[in-house]
Amino acid sequence: MFETDFLTPTHGAAYRDAVAKAVDTLLAALPSRSYSGKSADELAVLLESKILPTNGTGIEEGLNRLRPLIANSIVLTHPNTIAHLHCPPLIASLAAEVIVSALNQSMDSFDQAPAATVLELAMSRWLCDEAGLPAGSDAIFTSGATQSNFMGLLLARDFCISSRWQWSVQRRGLPPQANRLRFLCSDVAHFTVEKSAAQLGLGTDAVIKVRVDDDYRMIPGELAKSLRRLKDNDLIPAAIVGTAGTTDFGSIDPLAEIASLAREAGAWLHVDAAYGSALLLSRRHRDLLRGFDQADFPNLVNKSLSTTRRFDALKLWLSFQVLGREKFGQMVDRTIGLAAHAAAFIRNSPALELLHNPQYGCVVFRYRPARDSDSDALNSALRQKLFERGVAVIGHTRVRGRQCLKFTCMNPATSEKEIEDLLRQIVEQGRVIEN
Repeated sequence: MFETDFLTPTHGAAYRDAVAKAVDTLLAALPSRSYSGKSADELAVLLESKILPTNGTGIEEGLNRLRPLIANSIVLTHPNTIAHLHCPPLIASLAAEVIVSALNQSMDSFDQAPAATVLELAMSRWLCDEAGLPAGSDAIFTSGATQSNFMGLLLARDFCISSRWQWSVQRRGLPPQANRLRFLCSDVAHFTVEKSAAQLGLGTDAVIKVRVDDDYRMIPGELAKSLRRLKDNDLIPAAIVGTAGTTDFGSIDPLAEIASLAREAGAWLHVDAAYGSALLLSRRHRDLLRGFDQADFPNLVNKSLSTTRRFDALKLWLSFQVLGREKFGQMVDRTIGLAAHAAAFIRNSPALELLHNPQYGCVVFRYRPARDSDSDALNSALRQKLFERGVAVIGHTRVRGRQCLKFTCMNPATSEKEIEDLLRQIVEQGRVIEN
């Protein structure tokens, strides 16, 4: 009765048919534009359906009902989808996803994922070695910066409290002295540093923001001043957070100098490299991560914040096998080159204003109105209009109180001409709104 609803060695035909139909549906419905432009209200009407029908429809009809969803999704491989740290998927990773989903191994215990556990451990050891971390370091696959930053700062908090006061937070909760602990990070560090401080019981007031330079990298001299102020006020630097690839600017803090100051202060060094760690694979740009190997990476016993956890390491493993180190490194270099090309075009355009010198793959800029007008409102409207028309998905941020536009170059298949064409469309749309 239920045999063909599950994948078994003797019932592979139904699975093969379902996956083939899913691929056909996806390719048939995948839009050619970056986005359809439909509003949330329009999508609610379009996607309205009974969640749990009394009787099933079968795989073909079920997939047909997904066509509107596919047709109104963001196309990450489109050259004009350039807003976020949101990668276009590699075909090798998509192939691995088929296997990950079919096997459905749960990474919380060996008896639920024996082979997957061994492969993930090998991947973790390789990543530690690649980063130049000392023997005994360990790693865990997480969902991204939010989980990684929380975990790093959790370890920093507990290490600081245990080493200073021989106090186990896990058993006894926070000690009375915990209100003296501080985390230090740059002005443009990821918002999850503050979020983690709140979740860890220290509060957002425990986060000390350190000034950045004109290219949005932490200034070591300012960090030194902040550390002296903490000492003068009998406060404790539990952790210093360096960023390798900020969300908006792609800027990379001077990690080696920060590591030296962390050692002098007796502070844990956490590096948020959710974006920038890919530079490890680049021969040309790897040196941007100098000092990354000095971050604190302990030997983890209870490693994961999650219990049930997907075998996502397989997607990276298969992608490595299929593409190899050289091609991965070339992809990283290519995205950096695209950002540099965009920046050069913006510098030479009287209608655009560049806000920084890109160090990695992000470019923050503004449309410059031809005449006096509310430039913040104009930049916001420009971006929204391009989105609604289905022309482009570009990012936005506020820099020193001003509304800005942002490119996040994540697609190495994009051409320089496509970057230039998009920038020209931005200027053209700005002129239309002005007039």
